[in-house]
Amino acid sequence: MSKYKQTFSALKNKDKIAFIPFWMIGDPTPEKSEEIIEILAKNSDVLELGIPFSDPLADGPTIQASVNRSLKAGTTTEKCFEIIKNIRKKFPEKPIGLLVYFNLILSFSGGGDFKKNIQKFFKDAQKSGVDSVLIPEIPVEEISIVEQNAKDCNIDLIFLISTNTPEDRVEKIIEKSGGFIYAISTPSITGAKTEIATKTLEMVQKLKTKTDLPICVGFGISSPEHVQILKKNKADGAIIGSKLFEYREDLQALGKFCEECVEVQ
Repeated sequence: MSKYKQTFSALKNKDKIAFIPFWMIGDPTPEKSEEIIEILAKNSDVLELGIPFSDPLADGPTIQASVNRSLKAGTTTEKCFEIIKNIRKKFPEKPIGLLVYFNLILSFSGGGDFKKNIQKFFKDAQKSGVDSVLIPEIPVEEISIVEQNAKDCNIDLIFLISTNTPEDRVEKIIEKSGGFIYAISTPSITGAKTEIATKTLEMVQKLKTKTDLPICVGFGISSPEHVQILKKNKADGAIIGSKLFEYREDLQALGKFCEECVEVQ
């Protein structure tokens, strides 16, 4: 049984949903980010981590600023894998997901052979302890370019679904997905928001009738109250990213915020 299945099954038995924090590896420095990720790991059920890329199209200003700090600190994809490997040693059973833009995968080894670069990326991801990969700019119709490599390395592929996703594409995404479905709270870029749209909650409940995969909601989730609302509406997980970066200079406050989210899950 995969780490995702074990985790979500255990949470369901306790009538809880997953608290899933997101952090950009390397922000504000590789060393400091490892310390922050360890705090998040101690106070969460699943980790979602990002590899910095210079043109993060799916992200809002908060995550873009995080990317810039990480890149300025000299963070590389190879360094990200080293940090993940360290976290994996300390948290052997915790699912670790990776958000990465495709250009980083295509250029991973620095050579011109894209197929070898993709293969090496997934092999190194597996060695570091990654359980899933989300590539936001690859549509499900074109995922075959990485699908076999992910399968060979026992890495789940995660996809985004929004309220605007056509029904036929939803079916394709469910067919290709592993780990969980990433439901976007609003069809927009990332960033903390004050409310969860009614359409989002309706989407969650509709998806629950289509698949047994856990449905986790991100993009705009930013408070313990949001976690409670998602639980009430049958979501399986709450992904919080942008809000966490407000606490990057106060790790005690960061830990406290995570504890508050766990308390209501």
